[in-house]
Amino acid sequence: MKTLLSITLLLLPLSVFSADPWVVYEGGDGPGKGKHIVLISGDEEYRSEEALPQLGKILAKRHGFKCTVLFPIDPETGTINPDISNIPGTEALAAADLMIVALRFRDLPDEQMKPIVDYIEAGKPIIGMRTATHAFNIKGGKKYAKYTWTNGDKNYEKGFGRQVLGETWVSHWGNHGSQSTRGLIAKGQEQHPILRGIKDGDIWGPTDVYEAHPGGDSVPLVLGQNLAGMKFDDPPAKYEADKQNRNDPMMPVAWTKTYKGVEGKTARIFCTTMGAATDLEAEGTRRMLVNSVYWSLRMEEKIPEKSNVELVGEFKPTPFGFGKYVKGVKVESHILK
Repeated sequence: MKTLLSITLLLLPLSVFSADPWVVYEGGDGPGKGKHIVLISGDEEYRSEEALPQLGKILAKRHGFKCTVLFPIDPETGTINPDISNIPGTEALAAADLMIVALRFRDLPDEQMKPIVDYIEAGKPIIGMRTATHAFNIKGGKKYAKYTWTNGDKNYEKGFGRQVLGETWVSHWGNHGSQSTRGLIAKGQEQHPILRGIKDGDIWGPTDVYEAHPGGDSVPLVLGQNLAGMKFDDPPAKYEADKQNRNDPMMPVAWTKTYKGVEGKTARIFCTTMGAATDLEAEGTRRMLVNSVYWSLRMEEKIPEKSNVELVGEFKPTPFGFGKYVKGVKVESHILK
């Protein structure tokens, strides 16, 4: 058996083992120096495997944060495969100051899930993006099944999404693939640090609005206006008199919350149902995410009037959709040079 295993390993491409299956952006000078952020990608539809490396580069190069980006990895080829529930490197969370999650329906092995759970319950800050509201779909009977998005236990109803972020998956509120989203600042939140340097319409994305009714002590910051089309300057969508007007009410697309872990510590939480890779093409959306990092880490006094969110390197995100991820991409392609 050992001989067969050795032969198999020798036959695999050397590139499978030539680098860690994650990428680290060391950061440097800047307000974030000394802080470590772990960004975890893993969704089949919205290209988090492209969004989080770019966000990590911005946070490292423009703001000084050390960023470790984790990916779903095909163990047979060593390539990034968002259809797989295998995310090596979660142990990096033990030394993290902030976790950013962009997962969808993951059923991770216990050994990969444990560092995530340990981080959550330690009462450390978390940012959830897009499908993070339904990050986990852990099979019943497994050790960490309570974090699944459909958990029926009244003590931890709807799992990680509802309990930690404030909401789980409900439904599409806009028309998926034909109505984009314009962010409007919620009344009374104009001076919130996360919205510094942002005005109505700056936040935009081609993804549609999710239905969301965040609970707990959630505070909506940005409301999602459904647009008639897929361009940032399209007019608001119109609705027939006999149908639900999906712009009345508008759903929150970004909010803050707190979460108290089992260790008794209370963490700051920021969640946005925006955050596909294509959403990051809008400067305002990137600024909201960068500002939320400072706020989550209780560094809001260091948020400038207009945070630097200039893209780092070439960024041409793949359109969202199932089965549309770029095949054969290795982690090395995301190294900052």
